[in-house]
Amino acid sequence: MAGSQNISVQTLQERVRAILEAGGVRRESAEAVAGVIVAGERDNCKSHGVYRIEGCLRVLAAGKVEGGAVPKVHDEGTSVIEVDAGGGFSNPAFHAAKDLLAERTRETGIAALVIRDCLHFSALWHDVEAMADYGLASLSMCPSYSVVAPAGGTQPLFGTNPIAFGWPRPGAHPYVWDFATSVAARGEIELHRRAGTPIPEGWAIDSDGQPTTDPDAALAGAMLPFGAHKGSAISTMVELLAGAMLGEFMSKEALEFMGSSALLPRHGALVLALDPARFAARSGRDPLAEGEKLLTAISGQGARLPSERRFAARDKALAEGICLTEAELAQLALFEQDGLAAVAT
Repeated sequence: MAGSQNISVQTLQERVRAILEAGGVRRESAEAVAGVIVAGERDNCKSHGVYRIEGCLRVLAAGKVEGGAVPKVHDEGTSVIEVDAGGGFSNPAFHAAKDLLAERTRETGIAALVIRDCLHFSALWHDVEAMADYGLASLSMCPSYSVVAPAGGTQPLFGTNPIAFGWPRPGAHPYVWDFATSVAARGEIELHRRAGTPIPEGWAIDSDGQPTTDPDAALAGAMLPFGAHKGSAISTMVELLAGAMLGEFMSKEALEFMGSSALLPRHGALVLALDPARFAARSGRDPLAEGEKLLTAISGQGARLPSERRFAARDKALAEGICLTEAELAQLALFEQDGLAAVAT
């Protein structure tokens, strides 16, 4: 690709961290946020890669995120652990509590991490992969901005409301899936808008409730849930579990609080972790071995397991570096040179 360049994972991590730190994010938090951005590029998930740097800088420039926030973990010794992000990014808050979450899960068999008052922009597979590294199964979910209409509706009410699941495996990579409960991630529509290409049919409706393939009209209208009423029901569950149940914003409240979907949303998040060994203890069976029977049977039919393409891209990037386009490299250089001034409006 003309003008593209391969850059090592470590080099990109250092450059993104430096950009965020220069924008006012404390070093430890900048390291965590940069980690998930670089992981998006490493795994060829462009909608969650360096494209997300601009969004992070915009909330910093607008004073809508606490770059210096230090996550505070609240632990009363129960199965529910809380970490207050203090209006900072969600990733440092998760990192501050993930070891304790794993420890408590091994003690009780099941535990939950409540992340309060955070700004969230990243994919959720980071959370469940981290738990799988501890040998734990997990679910992660959060609301977003109300940009998705319920099945049969015409007005935005839900967020893209992603949910992720991870299951530990004996090999190099766990079994992981992570998807928005909307037909596509909102970032995918934004990438179509930037490229000047239409979105697929069935992704969105315009502000009059009519189907559209125009990304601008889609962003001004509403996205649609995947699987019609099925995705709508799962999205409702995410709103209830990761919003209402936590006493944190649901997607409509998050949008009203920030005033615009142009900035990253502020809400809460929920991570549930389960220890397969504890659940299967009295069965006399090895839950991971039993799980392998299922997973290998799936792949044995020629079916692709979720995240396999992402893991393949990861292995390639770790060996050869991350390929950035000329435009991505130019934007990276602009952020390094101008910092928050590069996103000033």
